[in-house]
Amino acid sequence: MTTPPQSSLALALEPADNQRLANVCGPFDKHLRQVENRLGVEISNRGNRFQIVGSDRSVRAAGEVVKNLFKVALEEMITPERVHLLMQDSNIEAMLAQQGTPGEPAGIQCKRGLIKGRGANQQRYLRNILSSDINFGVGPAGTGKTYLAVACAVAALETERVRRLILTRPAVEAGERLGFLPGDLAQKVDPYLRPLYDALYEMLGFERVAKLIERNVIEVAPLAFMRGRTLNDSFIILDEAQNTTTEQIKMFLTRVGFGSTAVITGDITQIDLPRDKPSGLRHVLDVLRDVEGISFTFFDARDVVRHPLVQRIVSAYEAHERRQTDRDAPG
Repeated sequence: MTTPPQSSLALALEPADNQRLANVCGPFDKHLRQVENRLGVEISNRGNRFQIVGSDRSVRAAGEVVKNLFKVALEEMITPERVHLLMQDSNIEAMLAQQGTPGEPAGIQCKRGLIKGRGANQQRYLRNILSSDINFGVGPAGTGKTYLAVACAVAALETERVRRLILTRPAVEAGERLGFLPGDLAQKVDPYLRPLYDALYEMLGFERVAKLIERNVIEVAPLAFMRGRTLNDSFIILDEAQNTTTEQIKMFLTRVGFGSTAVITGDITQIDLPRDKPSGLRHVLDVLRDVEGISFTFFDARDVVRHPLVQRIVSAYEAHERRQTDRDAPG
């Protein structure tokens, strides 16, 4: 694995006003850590002298952010939300998207070890999640969309880049009508959210997941519960997004707040909505495809990492649908 060449930048912020510098750094250097986590750099300072180390593009972007923070600190008390907006104004999205190269393996470190993307698409997906605030992973079952998203969420929580994880999906049955489920509200929605629980248990362990859910650090809820909320400092995963309506997915996307990352996963070939309801995921891919700061990763049968038969099944369905489309085409 090759690492990008490291660069270093020395900054001296003048005048050396201790109160202003403390405003820039934040309590316990919280604002500097926020810039570090977003840009993948290391920032150290002694008084008004700052040293920034990292890849060349990241170092230059971080230097601009720190200088802009210093300007703002003269007139207002800086908050994490203000830091986030300054980084957005610095147009760092394009720079971060170029940070990884196709030959550079992407990986996530968590309790169970290093989780690496298998193949170019999974690696691209991981890099997109690490560099964009809103990410779409679209493709067939078995391509690792949900699993890798949960791995990124767990890593963000363990490194304190976010304060909580929010995992959600629409409560739609896969072609069956199950009727009224017994139990309280949590027990009614649990079956729909089981794949998200399974990934969490594997990465954090059953007991720790239970404690984090009890403390509301991890929230697992049906999509309908998201309305009216603003989700700051959170890692949010919307799974099975092909079963959202157009209204639901718009509602979800407008919940994303400051310091948050959202990942939307789905398979547009397995839609369980009634025939008269269009899929929100299909619709949103057309609506948002040219919006800056949103990433899209598309998987196909070659990316399936389950039993080899699953890959062949997915390929067979894709071929059948192509033949059906060709037959239905006019002329």
